[in-house]
Amino acid sequence: MTKQLYQYLVRGLVTALPLGLTVYFFYVFVSWSETLAMQLIRPFIGDAYIPGMGLLLGITGIFLLGFLVSQPAVGKLLSWVELPFTNLPVVKSIYSSLKEFADYFSPRPGRTTQQTVVILKMPGQAIEVVGLVTRQQVDDLPAGFLQGDRVAVYLPMGYMIGGYTVFVPREWVQPIDMSVEEAMRASLFAWMSTAGKEGASGPPPPGPGRAKT
Repeated sequence: MTKQLYQYLVRGLVTALPLGLTVYFFYVFVSWSETLAMQLIRPFIGDAYIPGMGLLLGITGIFLLGFLVSQPAVGKLLSWVELPFTNLPVVKSIYSSLKEFADYFSPRPGRTTQQTVVILKMPGQAIEVVGLVTRQQVDDLPAGFLQGDRVAVYLPMGYMIGGYTVFVPREWVQPIDMSVEEAMRASLFAWMSTAGKEGASGPPPPGPGRAKT
C-alpha cells in the first residue's frame, strides 16, 4: 500500500511540475507584458485598452527583436551592448555558456548538417550512446588533436547536469531520424519516457524464471 501511494505521489509530481512551471513562466510573461503595455499604450488610448494587448505587444516585440538581430548592422550594435557581459569575470562565464547553448539550437541557414543526432558505436563494444554532432571537421583545432575524418560529438547526461564532448572517427557515428530537441528532451530524463512507451507496446524482456520462446 505504501509503495503504491509513493508511486502515485511520484507520478503526480512528474505530471504537475512541467505543467506548473510552464503555467508559471507563461503567467510571468503575460503579467510583465500587460504591465509594460499599460504604461506605454494606455496613456494614449485610455479606456480603449483591451486586456491582452500586453501579450500581443510582447509577442510582437520578440518577433521584432529576432528580425533586428538578424540584420548585420544591428548585430554589430549588439556586440557593443554585450561588452559588459563578456568582460566581467564571473558574468562572462555564465553569459557566454548560456548564449552558446541557445545559439546552438537557433535555426540558421547552413547549420542543419551540424545539428545532427547520432548513435555512437565503438568498435568491439555492444554499447550505443546517443549524442549530438557539434563539429563536422577537426582541421581547424589546435595542435595536439588527432587529425583525419573525425567529428565532435556531445554526449548529454541525464537531468542536464553536464555532458562530455568526444572526438571520434566519422565511421563510429550513425545519424538517426530524431530532432535535436527530441534528443535533448529524452536525455533530460535519461530516456525513461521513451523506454516506457516502447516497453508498453512490446513484449516484456526475459528475466529470471522466464524462458525465451
